[in-house]
Amino acid sequence: MTPLPSPERFGKIRQMLCRRQTSLTVVMDNVNKSHNLAALVRSCDAAGIRDVHAVSYRKHIFTRHNAAAGSSKWVNLNLYGEIESVYGILRRDGMQILAAASTQNSVDFREIDYTMPTALVLGAEWDGISEKAVQGADRCIAVPMYGMVESLNVSVAGAVIIFEAQRQRLLKGMYDHPEIPEDQLHRLLFEYTYPRLAENLREKGLDYPPLDENGFIVSPLT
Repeated sequence: MTPLPSPERFGKIRQMLCRRQTSLTVVMDNVNKSHNLAALVRSCDAAGIRDVHAVSYRKHIFTRHNAAAGSSKWVNLNLYGEIESVYGILRRDGMQILAAASTQNSVDFREIDYTMPTALVLGAEWDGISEKAVQGADRCIAVPMYGMVESLNVSVAGAVIIFEAQRQRLLKGMYDHPEIPEDQLHRLLFEYTYPRLAENLREKGLDYPPLDENGFIVSPLT
């Protein structure tokens, strides 16, 4: 027997999906430490980011990426072996690509318009952001530093920039209207509300039935 959802939880999931920002994403360029991966994914979830991209040049690190993905089932973590593949997808989607790197041409991260379709690229702890990632980006941005330390932890720097993007988008009202298409919204809502039933229906090649405002199925399954 399929358990009935809580209307409160159903409403919270729907509200979350309606606020997801498909035009804002993060690329983790060979970020190796699982706690940083998990922290960045949590920041993305909190800011309403749905898709995150992770590049790893070391094959064994993919297991850590997969472990970090479990830190939030609400965010899609997409894995790649090279930065060029990610950039190709971002270009296709019309994203401005911003590399968080301190270079001669870097600008203060607060000078950027994050209400545009935006991809933020963050570098590794071991080697920093890769040269390919920097060269392929549209601009380089940096968090101004006025103390003795030369850089922030990657998850901290990422959170600072991510929430500036959230601030700008909130001011523009971008969280007030769903960016996810209606058909995808229904699919995701059903899968989050009835995960086992959704899997069973997919295996049988059946469509998901409609849900009412409280998350209850309104048509019989055939």
